[in-house]
Amino acid sequence: TEIEPFGGAATCIGGAIRDPLSGRSYVYGAMRVTGAADPLTPISETIEGKLPQRKIVTTAAAGYSSYGNQIGLATGIVDELYHPGYAAKRMEIGAVIAATPADCVRRETPLPGDVVILLGGATGRDGCGGATGSSKSHNTQSLETCGAEVQKGNAPEERKLQRLFRNPSACRMIKRCNDFGAGGVSVAIGELADGLDIDLDAVPKKYEGLDGTELAISESQERMAVVVATEDVAAFLALADSENLSATPVARVTAEPRLVMNWQGSRIVDVSREFLSSNGAPKHITIETESPEEWARRVSGSFREAYLALASDLNVCSKQGLSERFDSTIGAGTVLMPFGGERQLTPAQAMVAKFPVDGETNTASAMAWGFNPFIMEKDQFKGAYISVVESVARLVAAGFTRDAAYLSFQEYFERLRDVPEPWGKPMAAVLGALEAQIDLGIGAIGGKDSMSGSFEEGDTEINVPPTLISFAVSTGKVDRVTSPEFKGTGHKVVRIVPNAYDAAGLVPAADSLNATFALVEKLIGDGSVLAAATPGYGCSAEALFKMCLGNKIGVVLNDVLSVDELFKLAYGSFFIELADGVEIPATDGVLIEHVGETSEAYVFGTLDETLDMAELQEAWEHGIEGVFPYRSAADDAAAHAKVEKVNFTEAKPLAFAGSIARPHVVIPVFPGTNCEYDTAHAFERAGAEAEVFVINNLTPSKVAESTAALAEAILRSQIVMLPGGFSGGDEPDGSAKFITAFFRAPQVTEAVRDLLQNRDGLMLGI
Repeated sequence: TEIEPFGGAATCIGGAIRDPLSGRSYVYGAMRVTGAADPLTPISETIEGKLPQRKIVTTAAAGYSSYGNQIGLATGIVDELYHPGYAAKRMEIGAVIAATPADCVRRETPLPGDVVILLGGATGRDGCGGATGSSKSHNTQSLETCGAEVQKGNAPEERKLQRLFRNPSACRMIKRCNDFGAGGVSVAIGELADGLDIDLDAVPKKYEGLDGTELAISESQERMAVVVATEDVAAFLALADSENLSATPVARVTAEPRLVMNWQGSRIVDVSREFLSSNGAPKHITIETESPEEWARRVSGSFREAYLALASDLNVCSKQGLSERFDSTIGAGTVLMPFGGERQLTPAQAMVAKFPVDGETNTASAMAWGFNPFIMEKDQFKGAYISVVESVARLVAAGFTRDAAYLSFQEYFERLRDVPEPWGKPMAAVLGALEAQIDLGIGAIGGKDSMSGSFEEGDTEINVPPTLISFAVSTGKVDRVTSPEFKGTGHKVVRIVPNAYDAAGLVPAADSLNATFALVEKLIGDGSVLAAATPGYGCSAEALFKMCLGNKIGVVLNDVLSVDELFKLAYGSFFIELADGVEIPATDGVLIEHVGETSEAYVFGTLDETLDMAELQEAWEHGIEGVFPYRSAADDAAAHAKVEKVNFTEAKPLAFAGSIARPHVVIPVFPGTNCEYDTAHAFERAGAEAEVFVINNLTPSKVAESTAALAEAILRSQIVMLPGGFSGGDEPDGSAKFITAFFRAPQVTEAVRDLLQNRDGLMLGI
């Protein structure tokens, strides 16, 4: 992404989707947490040999959102961290969450004679060396020499893979599966079995002229390799064809444990599995950790000046202009919007969505993240520990419990070389994260790392800050979900804090932290909590300020929480808006403080001073709006006024004594469209029969067959529904031209005319 922001960010999310997809899981939610230097820096101050930070952050957002919006993936939280160190190399990371019925996952050891089928896109030279390219440090020549390493994403093709892998019949034929990421055929197919005979001539190509090496290592997207039994090959190929998906047998499992590749009649690779599994020569390194330093938020000026500075801080200010580039509701499973309240301004602290089942469910998943680059820069052990604490605290604040939680880490460090001190940074971070896992009883089940965050060498070298981001996930019921915006006026605001921290006041004691988490979980489960938030980078001041925004509700504090305490780091603590009449019992290890009340006046008040929340809000919204604009020039106070509620319970229900026929709805799925699942569910909930019809354009004859079949489907339907997706607003590269050409075919035109003129049917689209 540092080199080619659009393509790099697009393949970031494409690759993330492929990972769980290879486990036959359907990805239904994404979270994007990236890192950059100050994008407000003038272009004239850009480091030689680099793109301007503003160019990188805006184009990367366009690339990631383009891919996610095309494939139909809800992106629930989008945030970007700003630290001078990320000028060395951008951090483009995130996480996705997926689910699958357990009985759709078949895990078997491939047997001799089994067939490897390559699914999806064709192979080209794009992405040759992509994995190694993304894992190396950069210099002033990288911008000119590394562009060819970037893979070219293909979201519509991966959407077809998602549809096929959502079919239980297809999944149950797959013995083993790998996605095409790093290493191309060599890895994706080479890891499937001990013995393999690969025919590189059978690999579908984007164009002629590729040699055997290119076919073996290309990381072209979006491809999948599956192992099926010989007797299942024909049925699997037919299912792939029904999803308009190219599928080609390219290899066979052999009894002899050797990886063999053949190209143009020659055996160009013949390697023993024993050698491949040896992991190479043993490696040893000397590691030294440096003395940690302390970091605390520096506050200067008056209370008003300090608060305005906090609100406009790039790591606190509104990222709504960035977030709104991403679709957060597609799939119709979103529980928490990225910004909550009637005015949709309070940022959510966790991404929550229902499981993507056919029908209705009350079960949801949540994902939250935690990381402070400024703490990690000074003390990697404590910084990593705090990353875990913050991610879990955000889950708890959203109404989820630790007993179902797991973690995944993403690590990013400077080039380590054969030098003891740089190696000490990831070691200290991993130990800190491990300590937190032990203290909380929550394990990390995956992760990703890169030791490539350096630019140049010697005196001109700059490095990314030591980075370990914790992503925490959990499952629970929708009726427990709690959002952070204040819900009403005149309610008690309570602070719940571990009563023991380390000497620096940064890391909470484990017993006290667990007791705090347990209390908040219980209060939310009892229905005692109207809103909950946990402080992070911007301390208690940020948490309380953002709780006010969503519903334009102020807060007035008493003398329990001092101004100094407002701007002090407080990881593992919570602010709770209590329901009326609730009293919190004393709890060992936990400090419970009544710190104020919510206010009808839109102010942030203390005993000594009252701040105008409208002024703070304007500073907060303006912070990075010059890079990611989202408010029009015509916006005024009315744009953020409270939405007037409509009481639908007063309307009288319609009554009908007769019977109503169930209309039949045909939903054609063209390459580049999505929304078909949620569209079908919406019609079925309303009483219609929905038929999802996949258009096949793999060959001219398939187009003709689909044309005739769609015409027949329309003739037996009362409604034609065109689902949304890539074709809606991405022309000239979208598929709208193909869709309109398809509906101009005489057979389809006649069927539509009959539907509209003779049968009073409907043709709809989004």
